[in-house]
Amino acid sequence: MDSEKRRRYQTAMLSTYYPNTSFLDHLVMPDGTEQSQGSDILTLLHTGKVFIVNSRKRNGLILFKRYHAEFAGPGAAVGGDYDCDCHRALPIGNVSNQFLLTPESNEERQKAYLIRRQWIRLIKQITENPLPQQRVQKILDQFEQYFLPEIVADLPDVAFALLVGVLPQTVEIVRRLGSEVDGRFNS
Repeated sequence: MDSEKRRRYQTAMLSTYYPNTSFLDHLVMPDGTEQSQGSDILTLLHTGKVFIVNSRKRNGLILFKRYHAEFAGPGAAVGGDYDCDCHRALPIGNVSNQFLLTPESNEERQKAYLIRRQWIRLIKQITENPLPQQRVQKILDQFEQYFLPEIVADLPDVAFALLVGVLPQTVEIVRRLGSEVDGRFNS
């Protein structure tokens, strides 16, 4: 299948499963507020420069790409050519003016890329689970281990859905039912 046909097929499949594919245009948090801090960060990411998510604070960045999202935790490199296709950025945790730092040396930049790769591997391990409900529960558990539960509760369902390859409705169900979900879906 050539790339143009594949792109149309992917768009059609996404539209079939989630008809409103423009949900990232206005990312609304569960408390009803529209997320705006990410637009400043997105502007920085599109400059082509490489930044590092501050490793001295409990924070991270969810980067929304066309059909998925990636998480860059503390110490991870963001920006440069790697994130030029990013459509939206959602900062998490202790967001301050020291959220993104500029690497001061090539060694620091290399270390940040290695840390970014570790975060990608963690999410990959979660997505290898064939059961969508378990993928959601695992990503929620991981985020709750690192961030305060109220911060995780404020993150939109679509963010977790795009991180682990499930529908936002699946995230909503798992959040609502909690640990009961395994018994209901595995029977």
